[in-house]
Amino acid sequence: MSNLPQNNSASSLLAPIQSGLLSGPSDTDYRRQRLQRIGSYSAPIAQNQADDETTALRAVPSSTGYGTLPIVHPRRAYTQSDLLNTGRQLTLPALPLTRNVTVSVPNTPSAFSPTSTRDLRSRISQQRPISAYDAQLVNFNADTADADINVRTNGFRVWYSSFSSIDWLHDAIKDSVRFARLRRGKSIRSRVRLVFDKSLGWIIVTVVGFLTAVVAFLVVRAEQWLFDVKSGYCKTAWWHAQHFCCPLPDEYGSLDDHCSAWRTWSDVFAAWTGSVSGGGESVVQYLAYTIIAVLLASTSSLLTIYLTESTSFITRKESGVLSPHFDKRGEQTASSSSQPKRGVMFYAAGSGIPEIKTILSGFVIHGYLGGRVLFTKALGLALSVSSGLSLGKEGPFVHIASCIGNIVSRYHSKYENNEAKRREILSAACAAGVAVAFGAPIGGTLFSLEEVSYFFPPKVMWRSFFCAMMAAVTLRFLNPFGTGKVVLFQVTYDKDWHAYELVFFILLGVLGGVYGAYFSKLNYRWSRDVRGGTWLKAHPVAEVVLVTLVTTVLCFLNPYARMGGTELVYNLFSECRTGSKNSHFNLCVLDPSKFDHVWPVVRAILVAMIVKGFLTIITFGIKVPAGIFIPTLGVGACAGRIVGIAVQWLQYHYPDSTVFAVCEGDMDCVVPGLYAMVGAAAALSGVTRTTVSLAVIMFELTDTLTYAVPVMLSVLVAKTVADALEPKGIYDLVIELSQLPYLDAKHEYLWSNLSINEVTDRDVDVIRVDRHNTVESLRDQLQLLLSAEQDDGGFPILRPSRDEDGVRLVGYIGASELEHALTVVAEGATEEVRFHTTSTHEDMATSYSSWVEEPNKDDPFDFSVYMDQAPLMIQSNSPLELLHQFFVKLGARYVIVTDTDGDYEGVINKKTWLAFLSELEEKS
Repeated sequence: MSNLPQNNSASSLLAPIQSGLLSGPSDTDYRRQRLQRIGSYSAPIAQNQADDETTALRAVPSSTGYGTLPIVHPRRAYTQSDLLNTGRQLTLPALPLTRNVTVSVPNTPSAFSPTSTRDLRSRISQQRPISAYDAQLVNFNADTADADINVRTNGFRVWYSSFSSIDWLHDAIKDSVRFARLRRGKSIRSRVRLVFDKSLGWIIVTVVGFLTAVVAFLVVRAEQWLFDVKSGYCKTAWWHAQHFCCPLPDEYGSLDDHCSAWRTWSDVFAAWTGSVSGGGESVVQYLAYTIIAVLLASTSSLLTIYLTESTSFITRKESGVLSPHFDKRGEQTASSSSQPKRGVMFYAAGSGIPEIKTILSGFVIHGYLGGRVLFTKALGLALSVSSGLSLGKEGPFVHIASCIGNIVSRYHSKYENNEAKRREILSAACAAGVAVAFGAPIGGTLFSLEEVSYFFPPKVMWRSFFCAMMAAVTLRFLNPFGTGKVVLFQVTYDKDWHAYELVFFILLGVLGGVYGAYFSKLNYRWSRDVRGGTWLKAHPVAEVVLVTLVTTVLCFLNPYARMGGTELVYNLFSECRTGSKNSHFNLCVLDPSKFDHVWPVVRAILVAMIVKGFLTIITFGIKVPAGIFIPTLGVGACAGRIVGIAVQWLQYHYPDSTVFAVCEGDMDCVVPGLYAMVGAAAALSGVTRTTVSLAVIMFELTDTLTYAVPVMLSVLVAKTVADALEPKGIYDLVIELSQLPYLDAKHEYLWSNLSINEVTDRDVDVIRVDRHNTVESLRDQLQLLLSAEQDDGGFPILRPSRDEDGVRLVGYIGASELEHALTVVAEGATEEVRFHTTSTHEDMATSYSSWVEEPNKDDPFDFSVYMDQAPLMIQSNSPLELLHQFFVKLGARYVIVTDTDGDYEGVINKKTWLAFLSELEEKS
């Protein structure tokens, strides 16, 4: 006892778990320090203030990838004797400890006294915590009849670190346990809680839909004003955008009349110098336009880079040992080559849809859906779109809505402590994001189902539709454009389509598919070879400035290229009505029969289409919030408008042709705006590969089903052509470029003659229950996962088989669970850790309940409570398709491989499987 610190010191040492039995994970630095000092006595380590999503890391890992998948090494055949004789490697790579910690060491012997074992067990068992992630499973007030309900979860989980995959099966079982307990209550209070629990999901999606609409309203209003500031300001109210300062005329008015309330910068300069105004195309106007555009774009980029860098996000759920900063000796050492190669990402950059798809598939990225990213994404989006860059705000609305859904849902433990349940809310939020982007709640629901969601049962579909409806209705009342429309480019047509036009609609589908395929190819190669392979990689702000300068040079002189994305799409979609003075910026050809009137309009649109297409290739992927929807719709609408004008010209030249006989002499039979809408849908389908949801969005934009066949036909043709030229859409290519571990459930693979042995990982370290496992030795094994690049793995727990010729599986313990358990018992470095080998579920129920009620009687060095005693297993002679369905349909995080006799052979975790599929796809 003389070697032990005093009681107050011991209490201080256990400070992070004094808050109660069900306290959450302690501070990451605290856990790291405790694990580093296993085996040598140190003074109490003061726990830092708990990190949250705004706490910055002190070090930036050097690397190239994001969520990098492990490399699949050639597998060699193992015999059972290899497994029986495997020794434990205890030599650790020298890895740096970059965080500065201060630890005072008292004047006491450093060795841990074995005489303190009894007191140590008593103190730890009294305060041994289970992480808050599974805290709701423990019911302190449960009677004996409820005891068996605690263990239907098959082991307890603590937390998910960043860039790890969730356990769908465990979360589903856990929610069933939670709901079963709620239903067993018979009191009025219990019934009220049950009703509230059933209604909670609906309440959350209502709030999410409302808040999404509010944020979308603020972004749209800010973007409108900032975009118009590049050309001038409103004299009567400087905070008004141009169309609020100069109200739009009715359909039969003229948009080209000068508005006296709007003052251009060239007018300001002329008044200041006393010279004659140079007009809209003056040098002064161009300089003001360029300077303001560069300021807006660079500000957006700086916000994105300095506020949402991936290394600045860490929570208490991060691992204290599975990182390149852990060294068990606590020394500063040189960087190790075994560090995980994970690059720096900027969470607010891009559209966010590829990352949302990955998160919804069961991947964890802490901070990506947090409040800081929400603020930066919304503000940066308004700045980047208003700068005039060839990007849109519709895609990022999905990310913004997902941030809101994540924040709101985490106010209740039902979703906070269950990653799988929270993804149901995120799916509904994605639908709301598309609803506010296009004013299409049905299309948003289908987009969430078709493009982003991984798990979409009927209950989620109903809630998604309700959430999208709430968002669309709220935005309609807020009226962001002052026109009563949810989006600016909602249009209606008076004319119907004719059978002969199907040929031109098919042509537009082919053009959209070709554009989508080659846009995806070119953007991928630009991002990989130019943006990621030159000096631009280290200077993202400089790239944004250069792209903005190129955009202003190419767009300023062309009125359609300079126009805002949504405004351009609206005017291209618009129908030219007879007698209307609104020429939609001269897009309406005054005399379609004369080539001299047709060609200038076609030439201007063609130039705008080429410029927009080129700029979108080099712009998508820069470090600002940016979407792909509007630029793609703009390019497709330009192509469609050109084809429509050409068909209109043909009708005027050959009115008596058999083809145009159905028009019956109506010279307004052809509507170029309809061709623009069909071309826009085809281009967007070619780029994103969406079909059903895109068609429905177009129906909702036009408020009619009259043009269902043209849109559906062009969308299907575009997707078919694009798939033939480039199998992956733009979002899948971004996922591939970023090396995100996304398992595509829709993709089909050719397994040929491959077997499970080709992918089984037999090198993974194991825990043998027939050997002496101490706290220190398990700590060393845990750290070795880093050098094996198994940061999302764990340890199979094995025992010798009865015939002593092989080893049998006892269970599986994840890395996070083992780290949490070791941190609690870090004082007992030489103490033996045990795992139950014969406990049934009922035994575990009794054991766990008794541990909750009488913790002093339980062994703190028994880690069985964290062990998965029934992991998914597959025989080595099973087909690979069956293994694939384990990961796709069951959401498995890992699968244990056994031979035909049931003996253990190896492990296949989700990231290893994804790496194998990636290699398989490259070979094929």
